[in-house]
This record gives sequence, C-alpha cells and structure tokens, in this order.
Amino acid sequence: MPVLAVNVDHVATLRQARMGIEPEPVTAAHLAELAGAHGIIVHLREDRRHIQDRDVRLLRECLQSRLNLEMAATEEMRDIALDVKPDSVCLVPEKRQELTTEGGLAVAGRVDEIKEYLAPIWEAGILSSLFIDPEPDQIDAATSIGTQYIELHTGAYADAPRGEKQDAELERLIEGIGHARAAGLKVNLGHGLNYRNVLAFQDVPGVSEYSIGHAIISRAIFTGMAEAVGEMARIVEGFAD
Repeated sequence: MPVLAVNVDHVATLRQARMGIEPEPVTAAHLAELAGAHGIIVHLREDRRHIQDRDVRLLRECLQSRLNLEMAATEEMRDIALDVKPDSVCLVPEKRQELTTEGGLAVAGRVDEIKEYLAPIWEAGILSSLFIDPEPDQIDAATSIGTQYIELHTGAYADAPRGEKQDAELERLIEGIGHARAAGLKVNLGHGLNYRNVLAFQDVPGVSEYSIGHAIISRAIFTGMAEAVGEMARIVEGFAD
C-alpha cells in the first residue's frame, strides 16, 4: 500500500517572506503526521530560500515519522546529512534561479561519481533516493548506482494540458514504474501532484510513496481560513470599547 509523505517547504517560504518566526514548518509537520502523513520531506537548498538548517535539525529531533532530506549532491549537503542523520536523502538537481525543481537529476553517465558520493551516506545507515525522469537510461543508471529508492519526476505529467499530452506523460510514468520495479528499485512519485491529477494513479501498482507538498499547503490556506479569521475576530471583538 502506498503512503503519503508531505513536503513542508512552502510553510517555510511564507515564513521567510517576512524573515520572521511564523508560520513554523515544524508545527506543520506535526499536524501532517497527526492527519496521516507517513513521512515529512524538506529540501534544504543552497540559497536557503525556504527551509533553514535549524528546521532540519528540529525536525530530526521531533518527528514521529520519517524525515526525508532533499538536497543537491554537494559536499556541504552531505556533511549536513551525515551530522543530522535523516532517515533518507533524495538527491535532486538544483539551479539557483529556478522557482522550483525543473527536472530530474541526470544520473546516466555519472554512476561512479554518484556511487562514491553516496557511499558515506549509506555507511551511516541513511537510505538514498534519486529524483529522476522516467527514462529507461536514468532508471538503469540508478539501478547500477545501488540506491534503494528512486523518485520519478511527475512534473511533466502535472504540467501537461489535459488530453493526449497528459495521457502520454502518464503512460511514460507507468512504464517507468514497471521498469524500476522489475530492476528491484522502490519507487516514489513527486512534483506537481495535486488533488485532481493524483487520481490517475489510483489503480497503478508499484508505488511506495507519494511526495506532495505545494497542493496540500495551498489547500490548507483555504480549509483553515474561516477558523483562522473567526478566531482573530473573536479576539478583536472582545476588546474593550
């Protein structure tokens, strides 16, 4: 049975817009766990645009579920991972000017390099995943590297217009899932999945985990809006005339 892992990056995005202390992504992570999330995901970017180092450390101390640290394959990030010891790391590509991760990590042709990079992480007992496009050569390279998981990039499917183009991207993902499972890899899916497009995977076997963040945080703004406004209104209305 697949499970849900919730990315809380964009709670931190809102906090960093004011460079303040709220909203707190650690609180969001706890609420996600209570609501049924089996894991929490954060992407510690080089530019620290949302999640901060202290967030990762606090989450490691506080979470009841699993912590998955998304990161670029840099020496700095590996040092942080070896110090914090998340349950798993997911290597992702990272460009300084991108709004969000734009595609999968190119692992084909880099098998020895990535295997060497991950060796100390594996030695520390940390599982690894590679965020890749659903292409046979990338999946085969991931198999050769020896990672336990891959996360197939669902962004092309999520961004495609509904109809033939989206159907083609869905089929590409389904074929990628089958290819990876046949090779012995565990498969996660993530990027751009929301309450509508995720339904296409309802009868697709072989997925271990769905990584979803932005859609959940976006929905939470509205599902909690009435309660948040009502509470503040009651406070203000209770002030003395």
